[in-house]
Amino acid sequence: MSEATLKDRINDALKTAMRAKEKERVAVLRLVMSEFKKIEVDERIELDDARVLAVLDKMVKQRRDSETQYRNANRPELAEQEAYEIREIQAYLPAALTAAELDAIVVKAIADAGVTEARDMGKAMGLIKPQVQGRADMSDVSKLLKAKLSN
Repeated sequence: MSEATLKDRINDALKTAMRAKEKERVAVLRLVMSEFKKIEVDERIELDDARVLAVLDKMVKQRRDSETQYRNANRPELAEQEAYEIREIQAYLPAALTAAELDAIVVKAIADAGVTEARDMGKAMGLIKPQVQGRADMSDVSKLLKAKLSN
């Protein structure tokens, strides 16, 4: 049998959390699975690991934004809930890239794409995104790429 997909691993974790009566964890994993289901139904596709990573990455980003807003609004209990959800979702994302690893990927993509100007960033981003999805914040990647191209 082939290795379990990321989606299958999350579904198995949901079942385990349900058996262990871990209410908070079950709630987060159900949110994740419902997001997968929504996309699959809307687009009539079966999510692969790359798309699952993209969805998880987006969910983490949304929660980071919410956490910041809650902290700014002096709502620590809601901010803590968002932080908990971030930790649960991040458990299924690959380890974050170090600054040096990210820098190396960006430099290689610039060379491989033959990009010399910021207006051609899209070519390099097309090479970078699959390598860093779920492992780095894409806005940070974009800033780094822009900085490299403007030098």
